[in-house]
Amino acid sequence: MMLVALSTAFVCHAQFEQGKKFIGASVTGLNLSYSGSEKSNLGFDTRVGYAVEDNWMLMAQGSVNLYGNDDISDCLMIGAGCRYYIVQNGLYLGANVKLLHTNHNYNDLMPGFEIGYAYFIGKSVTIEPALYYDQSFKKHSDYSKIGFRIGLGLYL
Repeated sequence: MMLVALSTAFVCHAQFEQGKKFIGASVTGLNLSYSGSEKSNLGFDTRVGYAVEDNWMLMAQGSVNLYGNDDISDCLMIGAGCRYYIVQNGLYLGANVKLLHTNHNYNDLMPGFEIGYAYFIGKSVTIEPALYYDQSFKKHSDYSKIGFRIGLGLYL
């Protein structure tokens, strides 16, 4: 039993070592996020990353969000950030900053953070649930967001 646990820890550690690459996609929304101005939200998020040190990954991301109200229309977002894998089993903390643009009438710079888990379902494929918070500089009470995201990742 102890041998299985040690081999699992070694396999997971190899995924977060320096030089590893990451490609991921996730779905957000489905009424699993909340902000003061949104009634419904469906988003698709893509991410790429590169491990610059063991357990440290730099990330770039882009997303498209579709909203179900007239106040905010569909939006595009680009961002950059990093992840730190806390323990070798896949638990991570992330920090990022995003530039959000909607319908030529709303722009916002949004720093955020997340806590998630990279659950390996194969040698390099993960399911990655995460809780996140994005802070709006435009209007905190209406546009800051807390939510849940679930995605798939590939560690190369």
